[in-house]
Amino acid sequence: DYQLRLMPAIFESQQVIANAVRLARLAAALQVPLWGTEQMSEKAGLGPNVPEIQTLIEGAGGRVLQKMHFSAVADGLADWLRPPARKAQSGGNARSLPKHLQKPAPQEEEGRGTIVLAGCETHVCLLQTALDLLQEEFDVWVVTDACSSRSERNRDAAFDRLAGNGVELITAEMAAFEWLGSADHPDFEAALAYIKAA
Repeated sequence: DYQLRLMPAIFESQQVIANAVRLARLAAALQVPLWGTEQMSEKAGLGPNVPEIQTLIEGAGGRVLQKMHFSAVADGLADWLRPPARKAQSGGNARSLPKHLQKPAPQEEEGRGTIVLAGCETHVCLLQTALDLLQEEFDVWVVTDACSSRSERNRDAAFDRLAGNGVELITAEMAAFEWLGSADHPDFEAALAYIKAA
C-alpha cells in the first residue's frame, strides 16, 4: 500500500517511495513477478497507489489486490502467490506402452517459496500480511528501506516483531544481489544501473 493520500503522512515517505520504485524496477528487469495491494482505496479515500508504483506494476504485467482486511492474505493474496493446481491428464492406458515410449508424468509446477514484501504502514498492513504468509508456510523477506509507518517508532516496532517471528529483514540492494546470484547473470548490467541510481 503506497497509496496517494496515505504517503504524505508516512515517515521519510519520499525516500521510501524512491526505494520501492528501485525495487520494482529491479524486479521487473529480473522478471520477478510484481503485484500491489490497496487498502480500501475507494471507501476510506486512500486512493490508488502512487503513479510511479502503479505504472511499474502494470508494466510488469502485475495486478493490484483491492483489500478490506489489513492482511492481504485474508483477501486472497496467498492464492495469487501459488500456482493453480493441475488436473490429471487422461490419455488412455499409458501402462500398455513400453516404458521408453511413455511420456513422463507432468511435473507439478513448483510454487513460490520466498515472498519479498515492501509497503506501508509497516506496523499494520505489512506486518499482518507477513505474519499470515508465514502461517501459509512462505519464507518472507521484508525490504526495510522501502517500508515505513506514520511514525518511526511504529515502523521500528514492526521490524522487531517481524524479525522475532522469523521474517528476513533486507534492503532493496540486498534483494537485487540475491536475485542476481552472480556477476555473470545475463541481466547484471541492467540491474547494476538501477542499483547505482540510488
